[in-house]
Amino acid sequence: MKKGKLIVFSAPSGSGKTTLVRFLLQQKLPLGFSISATSRKARGKEIHGKDYYFLNETAFLKKIKEEAFVEYEEVYKNTFYGTLKSELQRLWDEGKHVVFDIDVVGGLNIKKQYPENTLALFIQPPSLAVLEERLRARGTESEEKIQLRLAKSEKELTYSKHFDEIILNDDLDLAKRQVLSLVEQFLDS
Repeated sequence: MKKGKLIVFSAPSGSGKTTLVRFLLQQKLPLGFSISATSRKARGKEIHGKDYYFLNETAFLKKIKEEAFVEYEEVYKNTFYGTLKSELQRLWDEGKHVVFDIDVVGGLNIKKQYPENTLALFIQPPSLAVLEERLRARGTESEEKIQLRLAKSEKELTYSKHFDEIILNDDLDLAKRQVLSLVEQFLDS
C-alpha cells in the first residue's frame, strides 16, 4: 500500500487531546491509532500493545541504536517515548491513515519528516489553571509529577505556533466538531 496520511495530536498533558483522539477514532473514517513505545511503567489498567508498548530502558535504548523509531524523545529524565517505524507500517498495511496522540516535540518531528502527508493539530487548554485542575482530577500522579508536568506544559505552549492548526479546548463539543472537520478536509485533499 502507498503511504497513508498522518494526523498528529499534540498538547500539554491534561489538554484533552486523548479525549479528542478517541472521539475521532469512533468516526467512520479509515484511521488507525499509533501505539507509542515508552520506557515508563504501566499506570492503572494500561495494557502492553494497546495503550503503549512498554519497554524497559535498556530495551528502549537498544531500539534507538537499531534505528527502529520514526521519532523518540527523553520526555522526563530516564523516561523515553517514541514511535516505532513498524507501527506506521502496520497501520499503512491495514489501509489506514495514522493518528498520533503524542508529545509536542515528537509531533513536530513527525511533521518535519513527513511535511506533505501530516496534519499537525495542537490542542490548547483554556489556561494553565484549568490544566492543573484536570491533572489533579485524574488522581494518577504524585505532586512531584504534577509539578513536572505543569513546568513542561508552560514550555510546550510556546510551540503551538509551529502546528498547522490550534484548537482551543474550552468547549469539548466545539473542539470535536473542529477536529472532525479539519481531518475530513485533510483526508479529502
